[in-house]
Amino acid sequence: MTAYEDLDGTGGAAESGNAGARHYRAFLSYSHVDERFARRLHRWLESYRIPARLVGTATASGTVPRQLTPIFRDRAELPAASSLDQEVRQALSRSDVLLVLCSPAARNSRWVDAEIELFRSLHPGRPVIAALLEGEPQDSFPASLIGPDAAGITHEPIAADFRTDHDGPKLARLKIVAGLTGIALDQIIQRDAQRQLRRVIAITLLTVLLTLSMALMLIFALRAQKEAEHQRQQAEGLIEFMLTDLRQRLEGVGRLDVLQSVNEQALDYYADQSDLNALPADSLERRARILHAMGEDDHKRGDRAGAIAKFEEAHRVTATLLAADPRDPSRIFAHAQSEFWLGYVDFIGKRFDRALPRFLAYRALAEHLVRLVPENQAYWRELGYAQGNICTIAVTLKGPEDQLGECGNALKTMQRVARMVPEDRSLDVDIANRHAWMADALRVQGRDVEALQERSRQAAIVQRLVTEDPKNATYQQDWMLARYSNAQLLYSLGEKSRAIQLREEARQDVARLIAGDPQNNDWRVWQEKLAAPFGN
Repeated sequence: MTAYEDLDGTGGAAESGNAGARHYRAFLSYSHVDERFARRLHRWLESYRIPARLVGTATASGTVPRQLTPIFRDRAELPAASSLDQEVRQALSRSDVLLVLCSPAARNSRWVDAEIELFRSLHPGRPVIAALLEGEPQDSFPASLIGPDAAGITHEPIAADFRTDHDGPKLARLKIVAGLTGIALDQIIQRDAQRQLRRVIAITLLTVLLTLSMALMLIFALRAQKEAEHQRQQAEGLIEFMLTDLRQRLEGVGRLDVLQSVNEQALDYYADQSDLNALPADSLERRARILHAMGEDDHKRGDRAGAIAKFEEAHRVTATLLAADPRDPSRIFAHAQSEFWLGYVDFIGKRFDRALPRFLAYRALAEHLVRLVPENQAYWRELGYAQGNICTIAVTLKGPEDQLGECGNALKTMQRVARMVPEDRSLDVDIANRHAWMADALRVQGRDVEALQERSRQAAIVQRLVTEDPKNATYQQDWMLARYSNAQLLYSLGEKSRAIQLREEARQDVARLIAGDPQNNDWRVWQEKLAAPFGN
């Protein structure tokens, strides 16, 4: 109940006939042009909470409530079917304060002017608050607001100036609160500022807590990520060992069956990854190497389709990685392997027209590597292999001189690598192999005596390797092939008895190899060749 309630001014009959009518904290009068502003202000006023320390304070306007509700906004609360004049009169008669939104549109509105006149006639002593939205007061205040009332008395309205270069929206709203409650403006400003400060402090504390929580979560996530990365590196380190040291040892004892299991275990690791695209580049490169190894073993077992499928998948991966960074040596190297293996399958299948472009692409990548990193002996070694591959096709097809010349280039490149790393005894196998292909190139040119000299150099190297490591299946295979090739050369030069003896020794060698690894298809192919008469 406010101090103004005994000043209804509607007369006894009106009061008795509207005993249950709603009481309003204020009546909001405005022009239809200012509808949007009025709606926002109405919503703010009804949702505004008086600072707790001021609630219950006694003022000239009555006891200060917790909220400024209800506030009548005529265009929002009048039923469409009701009489406008009757509803407005009823609302004005039961409103403590008249709040007028002043603007040029409001000054020109006869309805705003009429509502001011009606309110003052009903409640001569009740306050009228003028909220200036835009324009100057003389252009925006309705005439009834600043003119004399029916008794000839001119009332000065309480003003709240929303213009940004005057009070501004925030202070203007607080002035309206002061006018509606009777509280001094400085008290409202002070208490509201304190409340805002408490709210800011609370929000800041909450933000700090959330930030700390997120920081802790980030730390845990980073630790989990680091642990996952550590586990990935450990798993892929094991795979790297399986692809290098373990693989070489298993190849040395001719155990393709164990190699297959090792390769499949490594490939299963990547099959468990949910998204291969999310794997780091080094993981994808390692996966391509696994595919190369598995394809090689499939080919040795005679599974040509399986080998091609794995080599093509590896080629797709390495091509994508190389396209993303064409100057990365590791990616160039990986793609070079893909080109080689696809060319190798075609070469063994005697599809030389398809194998040669692969080998040429392999050589181009190897040449790119040695240009980028000329001090890297592994890349020079790769170039020697690539040159040797072109040499093999030239020998097989009795090709042109420039391609046959790659046989000599391959030998020179491998000898250069041996000078770069004299302690690397694995190069002995590569150099022996280059001597063998040089011998074949000389045979194509009809230079059998020179070819026999190259074969003798090859045989001397391989015999030494077998003597040093008699259980190494790779060395045994090379020794078998060296004796067989020497047998062919000796036969062509007329030394038939010596040729037959060497061929028989080679047959015994390949029989022992097959007994140790029956699944090796390459050795069975050589067994068939050794069974054929000389000249075939």
